[in-house]
Amino acid sequence: MIRPLKLFSFICMLSLFVGSCVPQINVTQFPPVTPTNIATTSPILQPADTATLPVIEPTRPVITVNPLTGLTVQDPTLLNLPTVLVSIANFPANARPQSGLSFAPYVYEIYITAGGTRFLATFYGEFPQPESPVVGNCAVRTEPFVQTENIVGNRIWLDANQNHMQDAWERGVGGVCVNLYDANNNLIQQTTTDSNGYYGFNVSAGSYVVEVVKPEGMEFDQKDVGDETQDSDVDQATGRSDAVDITSTLLDLDVGLVLHNAQLPSSNLAPPYVGPVRSGRLVYADIANFFQGSCLIFAYASSEVLVELPLCSFVDHILQGGGYMLEVDRMKELANERMDVFTPERYVSNVFSAIPPEGGVPASQLHVNIAWLNQSGWEYDAASQTWWRYVDDSTVENVGILHPEVDRLNNRQLQFENVIVLFAVHDVISPTNLDIHLEQDWVGDALLFRDGQQYKIRWSTRATEAEVNSGIRKPIQFYYPDETTLFPLKPGHTWVTVVTPLTTVTETSAGKWYLQFSQPPGAK
Repeated sequence: MIRPLKLFSFICMLSLFVGSCVPQINVTQFPPVTPTNIATTSPILQPADTATLPVIEPTRPVITVNPLTGLTVQDPTLLNLPTVLVSIANFPANARPQSGLSFAPYVYEIYITAGGTRFLATFYGEFPQPESPVVGNCAVRTEPFVQTENIVGNRIWLDANQNHMQDAWERGVGGVCVNLYDANNNLIQQTTTDSNGYYGFNVSAGSYVVEVVKPEGMEFDQKDVGDETQDSDVDQATGRSDAVDITSTLLDLDVGLVLHNAQLPSSNLAPPYVGPVRSGRLVYADIANFFQGSCLIFAYASSEVLVELPLCSFVDHILQGGGYMLEVDRMKELANERMDVFTPERYVSNVFSAIPPEGGVPASQLHVNIAWLNQSGWEYDAASQTWWRYVDDSTVENVGILHPEVDRLNNRQLQFENVIVLFAVHDVISPTNLDIHLEQDWVGDALLFRDGQQYKIRWSTRATEAEVNSGIRKPIQFYYPDETTLFPLKPGHTWVTVVTPLTTVTETSAGKWYLQFSQPPGAK
């Protein structure tokens, strides 16, 4: 959908960006690509004798990698379902913790005026499900791991399918006790796993042994059965690894655990709902359009917004508990009604690489100040190589004080591999209604935080000639500043905070970045 644009936002190139990360912010609209005329003459068609033609069933390769995360999925048939886009409340604060965000390949954080933000969660390849996580015998690690030397570590996971290999969709085990011994069998360090199963030790060059204390009711996986980055690395009887000689960081010393009765605990499960769901916003139409065939779910909308949004389903607009809670089974029903085997190809738009690109600058922290009572943050954890999310409680008494943000469905802290600050033009339609330009044929600046680095990149919704001729849109893409080469995201989940071009991101001390949101003129 391309909405009529006001004269002042036809081409916007704003340069009042204060700080050390990007000297100038550029957001530009391009004229649409004209479809190519393929045939200039009409071909001569002859009727075929269909009775003599053999029936040939087309075969399609089974796609097992989610094009929105770059990770293998548990059930490839779910990739034939469209994205389900759900408008999730961030305000009022009693909407927190939200339910389902940790399962979304993309979360878009959108400004909605009056100092508030709202999330559009993109669910694809996996449906949210409640979980009562298995935990170890120690306290769950809650402080991000900071690298000071070489790292030894990685993840302790629950081998749900008991194939002795760590699958991308399997969950970590928090609170597992882990010990580190030197070459003389002296205990030199102790730690525990975080809520997603990650641990790490800072070590100098030398020889070390890792020991994992087996949690009650569990057994260790079989050791060294295959790919070193995916199998279990401790002895089934002792819980000890082989001695490892460390000259550089080693982040593939993983440990698989299995339950004695192969049944996950079912007590204290959260209800199978996603939300709280709140009202729709204009920019949702842009995002829904570049996720071809998607199902957008929201809790109604104002009249001028409602006519612009693609209608899949909307729910009751209620305030109690922060908003309407959407049944996961209802999400599945709506997605199955729109099944299409071509869906995975339509969502292939970005590239992924586990290897950090060159050209970044150090980043260990990002503080996001949208408003006095709307502050959040991200801390980089070098053991998991993810960004941990923190949020305030939106009270005057605790202004600016952040605490871990968890998913209500599993009580795990939100961890995202990629955090993107995306600069986009915000037009004020009314004091409480914004038109944020992510529609087709716009490009702009962005900052990508991954692997403890910050990168200057560009975002684009420009339609290629192939997209125009086919009529099939692709999701938003991220490029190097030259706008010709796709910039690799880290395999995993991506959080996108959409801000105005006048928003600043400055480095307050080494590796610590501060985002100060700039209110669109005329917005409430």
